[in-house]
Amino acid sequence: MNFPPDQDLEQLRYHLALAVAPKVGPTLFKAIVAYSGSPKDFFKLTKGKASKIPRVGEKLLEIQKNESNLLGMADDVINTCQKKGIQIHSSSSSRFPQRLKTIEDSPVILFSQGKGELNFDRNIGIVGTRSATNYGKAITKKIIEDLLPYQPVIISGLAYGIDIEAHRAALQVGLPTIAIMGSPIDQIYPAAHKKTAEQLQETGLLVSEYAPGSRMVPGNFPARNRIIAGLSDALIVVEAAEKGGALITAEIAYSYDKDVFAVPGNLQSTYSEGCNQLIRKMKASIYTGPGDIAEALFWNKPGEEKIKKPTLDLTGRDEEERSILLHLQEKVESEIDLISYATEIPLGILSSKLLSLEFEGIVKSLPGKKFKLMI
Repeated sequence: MNFPPDQDLEQLRYHLALAVAPKVGPTLFKAIVAYSGSPKDFFKLTKGKASKIPRVGEKLLEIQKNESNLLGMADDVINTCQKKGIQIHSSSSSRFPQRLKTIEDSPVILFSQGKGELNFDRNIGIVGTRSATNYGKAITKKIIEDLLPYQPVIISGLAYGIDIEAHRAALQVGLPTIAIMGSPIDQIYPAAHKKTAEQLQETGLLVSEYAPGSRMVPGNFPARNRIIAGLSDALIVVEAAEKGGALITAEIAYSYDKDVFAVPGNLQSTYSEGCNQLIRKMKASIYTGPGDIAEALFWNKPGEEKIKKPTLDLTGRDEEERSILLHLQEKVESEIDLISYATEIPLGILSSKLLSLEFEGIVKSLPGKKFKLMI
């Protein structure tokens, strides 16, 4: 069977049964498991106890009555995966991506095909418009060539444009690449990218949260963007129009507190509007070269001395700076009014202190008059 050895088959059956149940999305699935202890335990709860689970109403309790049918559906999925060589990763497995386990809306089940791994030391997500220009294609190739010494896994979405260019450029230089699909794991979409999808499985993976044989729904494609954002240590947006999937992925990555970079472009180019907008709104840093990534993620090249992540040192700081830094260390990020309230520092003095700390690279200003600690 193609499921992690650290997970019991019976537990996997119940995990799948609950995951495929109607109206049970990832957030509700997690609420049910948090209350019950496990998917199997949920099916064994009395009606009275099950009704106390937040957001579980009378209609959802029908899930318990449908246990036999749902387990049959789970068995069908397991058997199909076995025949097609598809791996199943439940969120309770140690082989499930650790980067996704802390994200509230992450999938509770993933399917994969290929020889790669879902947990890796270094990776970069690269996304962009489906209508890539020659400039965008060339930049995508250049970015991946420049990142080669750091040996990251390249993550993208197998779509037309920048996505497929990223996968192909990674294959050309010998870097593993992972394609996050919006289609079921056994349906390559678009079909024109089938050859690339087959090639990348030699060292990388095809990944989908949608079981083989399930229906392809347009809404699945925006949903997969959260997986790209969640798996990526840093996300680079190469080209993007004012609206589109690449910007959605960048917004999600930003909300996950990931490092987001955007390639600046011609002010008159439609497909640079999104990147320039991200930079203007301070939701992305300007990408100028691989050093930007290495500095943000504390990467070193083979043979180089390992870059140590700086620690918060309050030595030599005055009382106000110490109060600001300790507050940001606790809250991760905070609005200036809240910092002023918590530290009892007047806004005029606080603004000056924050600006000084920002010049030192210790704090970073964010949209909405927020600030975050950078170490």
